[in-house]
Amino acid sequence: MKRRDFSLGAAGLLALPALTPAVAQSRTPDEGSDYLALKQRVPTEGAGKIEVIEFFWYNCPHCNAFEPRLEEWIKRIPKDVVVKRVPVAFRDDFVPQQRLFYTLEAMGKLDTLHRKVFNAIHVDRQNLQREDGIASWAAKQDLDRAKFMELYNSFSVSNKARRATQLQNLFRVEGVPALGIAGRYYTDATLAGSMERALQVTDYLIGQARKNP
Repeated sequence: MKRRDFSLGAAGLLALPALTPAVAQSRTPDEGSDYLALKQRVPTEGAGKIEVIEFFWYNCPHCNAFEPRLEEWIKRIPKDVVVKRVPVAFRDDFVPQQRLFYTLEAMGKLDTLHRKVFNAIHVDRQNLQREDGIASWAAKQDLDRAKFMELYNSFSVSNKARRATQLQNLFRVEGVPALGIAGRYYTDATLAGSMERALQVTDYLIGQARKNP
């Protein structure tokens, strides 16, 4: 979903159709059409690993549709590849969901509750855009509400949310879902034609990063 589409608001976003993957293409990806090479390399985490970043927003219907496909792709990535999810904030009202993501991470609950956040929004139609709604949802997941809010408002979580926005800007993310590869490349559905194709492009760029560290 492109930045301009976020002006529709949550209700409009939820009504948009899911992203339909295009037929897989076998041609070699082209710089400038299938992906972009960053002018300035972005520092990555994890020494000796090729880092792939998924930029997403919980309220984005395309991110929700892409999540199962991404999870399947993650199951088959080589051992020298690590995937990192980064929640974007194109506007200030995206920040509560950034904090939600990093609070779940801090509590060790991200693996079990990440998909449940998507389901709460896109299936159950819950409003998780504000702190009060987020806190109520967390309590229903058997999380200690006081502990959750302590972490939600902590310096550590705030710092991670700011860093997420910095990464989004360094990669010049124009919409979500999107993928950053090895701190050097960027692709999304607009460039690649679909997120299915974007994963194929990512496989190719992982190989390029491996050849030219």
